[in-house]
Amino acid sequence: MYFNNVFIGYYVLIAFIGLIVGKFVAWCNMRIPENKKIFSSEFFKENKSGLKLNYVFMIIMAIVYIALLYKFGIHKEDIFKNLDLLKFLILTPLLVISFSIDSLHRILPNRINLSILEFGLIITFVYGISNVNMAKDYILGMFTGIAIFGIITLLGWIITGKEAMGLGDIKFVGAIGLFFGPNTIIEISLLAFVVAAVFSIILIFVRILIFKKKDDYIAFGPFLSIAAMICIFLPSNLILDTFLEFCRVISNTIL
Repeated sequence: MYFNNVFIGYYVLIAFIGLIVGKFVAWCNMRIPENKKIFSSEFFKENKSGLKLNYVFMIIMAIVYIALLYKFGIHKEDIFKNLDLLKFLILTPLLVISFSIDSLHRILPNRINLSILEFGLIITFVYGISNVNMAKDYILGMFTGIAIFGIITLLGWIITGKEAMGLGDIKFVGAIGLFFGPNTIIEISLLAFVVAAVFSIILIFVRILIFKKKDDYIAFGPFLSIAAMICIFLPSNLILDTFLEFCRVISNTIL
């Protein structure tokens, strides 16, 4: 039996790998904020306090890995065509870790940002073996991400005197830019701001009107992680084309 030209046995295998990766994700979420070693024999011991959390991340990663295999498939005739699948099998657990840690601790750890950067550079180098222009495009994606959030941070300092974006956010978006290229990193940025705006409005309403308290800081890393995960599965340039069409309609309405 085949799904999207991929034998069902591969789905079973990738789901099993996803379960193991999910346990590793849960492990990283516990160890990294405490600055403890990741690779330790303790990983193989049952951690009863984190057992339910393990199951959550294991199921999430199994589903994500199956979805990635369905979208990108396996290409036996050209091994370089499998790089898209491979790079996102690497990136997605790092996105989940970033989302979890930044949501709970409001920090994007350098260990994660550096890991994303290192894997991105390796994958980009391998792309360059078969297509130099594609490798250049991914390098441009890194600088595009850094430029977008660097400018936002600079403008924030000039206008409000406050840090609009943390340095971790800039490093994070620059690192993931290596996996997407300039157009998609722009889409990720747009989508992240939209999701963050909607979430912020809801959160402000809940905090002020219900709990009668304020907290003006919301970590942006989780929204970047969500946007990047969504853009992996959406058709290329869909968000950018939709945004440009929206701007065109608004412009015609005003004029």
